[in-house]
Amino acid sequence: MIVCIAEKPSVARDIARIIGANSSRDGYMEGNGYQVTWTFGHLCTLKEPGDYTQAWKPWALTQLPMIPPRFGIKLIDDNGIKKQFAVIERLMQAADGIVNCGDAGQEGELIQRWVMQKAQATCPVKRLWISSMTDEAIREGFANLKDQTDYQPLYLAGLSRAIGDWLLGMNATRLYTLKYGQNRQVLSIGRVQTPTLALIVNRQKEIENFKPEPYWVLATVYRDTTFTATKGKFTSKEEGEKAFATIEGKPFTVTKVEKKEGKEQPPQLYDLTSLQVDCNRKYSYSAEMTLNLIQSLYEKKYTTYPRVDTQYLSDDIYPKCPQTLNGLYQTKFGGVAPYAEFIKPIGGKPLKKTKRVFDTSKVTDHHAIIPTGVIPQNLSDAEQRVFDLVARRFIAVFLPDCKFSTTTVLGEVIGEEDKVEFKVTGKEILDSGWRVVQGDRSQESGDRSQESGDSSAPERTLPTFVKGESGDHKPTLTEKWTIPPPYYNEASLLRAMETAGKFVEDETLRAAMKENGIGRPSSRASIIETLFKRHYIKRDKKRLIATPTGIELIDLIREELLKSCELTGIWEKKLRDIEHQKYDAKQFIDELKQQVADIVHEVMTDTSNRRVTVLTDAELKKIKSPKK
Repeated sequence: MIVCIAEKPSVARDIARIIGANSSRDGYMEGNGYQVTWTFGHLCTLKEPGDYTQAWKPWALTQLPMIPPRFGIKLIDDNGIKKQFAVIERLMQAADGIVNCGDAGQEGELIQRWVMQKAQATCPVKRLWISSMTDEAIREGFANLKDQTDYQPLYLAGLSRAIGDWLLGMNATRLYTLKYGQNRQVLSIGRVQTPTLALIVNRQKEIENFKPEPYWVLATVYRDTTFTATKGKFTSKEEGEKAFATIEGKPFTVTKVEKKEGKEQPPQLYDLTSLQVDCNRKYSYSAEMTLNLIQSLYEKKYTTYPRVDTQYLSDDIYPKCPQTLNGLYQTKFGGVAPYAEFIKPIGGKPLKKTKRVFDTSKVTDHHAIIPTGVIPQNLSDAEQRVFDLVARRFIAVFLPDCKFSTTTVLGEVIGEEDKVEFKVTGKEILDSGWRVVQGDRSQESGDRSQESGDSSAPERTLPTFVKGESGDHKPTLTEKWTIPPPYYNEASLLRAMETAGKFVEDETLRAAMKENGIGRPSSRASIIETLFKRHYIKRDKKRLIATPTGIELIDLIREELLKSCELTGIWEKKLRDIEHQKYDAKQFIDELKQQVADIVHEVMTDTSNRRVTVLTDAELKKIKSPKK
């Protein structure tokens, strides 16, 4: 008998139906030589400190650092889990073979390996590795089962991550709680959550300490068009007034008219982070809500595997794309086919294929998130919105580039002593191309400009100017003030986590920096939620605000290792390298053990009497949000 083990009952039922295991039993399905059972996510976890030695059960500074000679696992203490595990254990010990049908990622590999270890399974193990839950994908996956040993590096990376998080979290949390927590509140420290909190706290301090400074902008209106002085900002009013006086009453002359045509490529396909960013910007969905929605769409077979950090498809997906587009063409919501008009012009012709979309070298375990081609039914409003984003992004990559014309007009006013040069730029869409599928994007560009601190007005179409023309104009000198960076919202925080705290708008450069991002795409949402639960941050509309507890905690931590995004990003890179067999798992754990020992020593020798403010739920609600 072959035992198949999936990550949840709904997935097990789909697999059982495809392979003919149609008889229901207590905790599994059976038939056609198969028994299909399931976990409920994690059934096992790493042992707690008190499981290794009685001395580690009570929290005591004298027992730190806690470094087990060998890490062990145990069943999670839950009656439902114990009952299901007993079923799995009995099936596995009598099995001729096992098929690991866990989620095809690092976490999924770890969940099922731990269960097999705990059940003391000794038979051969195969791996089902699929990127969507469609019937076709499951059949194809079973026809091409992989050997379990092919995924040993993936397991080692997941195990190293779990052990690393245990070493740092267990030791640093006890250390800081006992040293600074007034015996009233657990001060949770984590390998990813603490640098993430530091990002929010540091940005907040930057805003609070920001001192606005005035500057003056010289502009002039000629033929109902505002031209801005190319000299830039004047830092003193006198300097601006002098330039204003120079040009007042003198004619404005157009010196150059330059027209350039350009193209804008479609945006890249979604990975999990970019989808979470767009859902937060457009619909104010939290990162966790978006992850739950796209996971639901995956399990309902409408989209592909969501927990991905690539925006590319492998070349073997290209021949399947017409079929996927056909599914979208037939999709209807409320009797309306929203995608048909966009797909019709490209239907029946060879689809555009570019390296920006199809590049096998940029795909490891899974490709970008795309629709499967299965026509969606009975979606909730929220699911439909997320599906719509994924569908439109997929269609867009096969549509032509957006063509536009950029016009730059230079002008000057010659004064008695000096001349002042001016410039205006306008943009005109010549052919919308892929943009037809996106609809109105003005809201998104507004969000992006706010995030980057850019308050410039959008470009517009200009009237026709001719070089040499001249006439009256109306100059203005406007006083403006520098503005602080914006508070983080979930969208900008996810981007910051992805690039280890550096603001990067360019898609290509951002992709190159993902190697050193902090946290995995699938874990970032839960990290942000943990910060809320710990009362380290709170929401103020879309803004993320650090509480006094969160601010004081970061101020307490002197060890850069604990709060530096860059250093945590280096750890993430090592974990990815373990997965790709470029780094040794034992070396990663040994380095972390030494770092934990160093942190314990530093904090223990702190002779200050610092403490962290402890907040109740009621006190948290009373905290006034910073002024806009």
